[in-house]
Amino acid sequence: MNTKEQKEVRMRAALANKEADRVPVSDFFWTGFMLNAKEKWGDDLDIYRKFDLDYIVVNPNMDPVIRDFEILEDDGVNVKLRTGFGATIRRSGSAPMPHYDTFSVSEPEEMEEFVIESARDKRRLYRTGDDQINGVGDAIGRNIPSWTERVDAYCKDFPVFGSICEGYEYLWRCIGTENSLIWMMTEPEMFGAFVKRLGDFLVGLTEYQIEESRGRLSGMYVWGDVAYVNGMLFSPAIWREHFKPITERIISACHKAGLMVIYHGCGNASLIYNDFVDIGLDGYNPVECKAHLDVVELKKDYGGRLCFVGNYDVRELESGDRNRIKRQALYKLQSALGGGWICQSDHSVTSGVSPDSYAYMVELIREYGTYPLDLGRIKKEIAELDQKIEHQPVF
Repeated sequence: MNTKEQKEVRMRAALANKEADRVPVSDFFWTGFMLNAKEKWGDDLDIYRKFDLDYIVVNPNMDPVIRDFEILEDDGVNVKLRTGFGATIRRSGSAPMPHYDTFSVSEPEEMEEFVIESARDKRRLYRTGDDQINGVGDAIGRNIPSWTERVDAYCKDFPVFGSICEGYEYLWRCIGTENSLIWMMTEPEMFGAFVKRLGDFLVGLTEYQIEESRGRLSGMYVWGDVAYVNGMLFSPAIWREHFKPITERIISACHKAGLMVIYHGCGNASLIYNDFVDIGLDGYNPVECKAHLDVVELKKDYGGRLCFVGNYDVRELESGDRNRIKRQALYKLQSALGGGWICQSDHSVTSGVSPDSYAYMVELIREYGTYPLDLGRIKKEIAELDQKIEHQPVF
């Protein structure tokens, strides 16, 4: 068992592009995976404790209006509900992610009237109940324990990261993706004023978490999907004008308090990686393989400047093929030379990953990811695995 202090040293070293004792490991897990894991290892399973992972993220209540879900339909499989964002969301038992049916804002003028309760409302950190970020994903979660209870449950044994949305991630949840992308061009003044108001709220909630943690937090996760598989959702210039300043303020508040900062952005946002370096970001996650990103190649340009958190191709885990799982682990470990890589999936551990496959990945990272890395052995075994995989029969 590793102590929290050892894990924190390990995380801080990796994020500072330095080597500690070994490569850190953690992840996010889909409900389907957790159900399979509990069937294998017992209903009382805590996946972070079982594998002694190196950090965990705890989300506060970020809903603009703090209230429990309004259930509009529920047939036992499909659920339609309204959240504190004012969004109407449909959750199907067979779909991996929810569908957003409507948003409370439909005209640009309504942005000015959009209600956002105080960032320092105590209910955000001390209330048990429903909220969109914690409760609407690949399943519906109700009556989530308070942020402070969840922090307390882990802070003695793990580096705990609080979390916050960046500007665009919060914006689209308020007014919808289509309106966001159109109004940033057609209604620049109203759009800019609304984004600034959202930014002030998000920075305020970041600072409130830091203050109320009273030393229990080690870091902050910033959620910000501003790209898709082939590039940015909008121009880097728009991001720099409206959203970069918010992210910079969040990072500054965290660093002032001594917290590590990891930004989670799906898709290929590599056009703004240098901007993240400029504003002092420590780590970038999840570095999706499906978005044509490869940490071994990225390290050539960003080594020593930005830590990458993720990029373990979850499709290799889903294959269940131990040769492919091992080859992926060894290949990505090459990026950990000198620090700067934290092992994690390239988004999250899906329902299609068997518990045994995940366990094997962690075993490999622990065996081969001890510093100093034996790159000679790693490269030799990659070549051997390439031969095995090439000659494997296809069924």
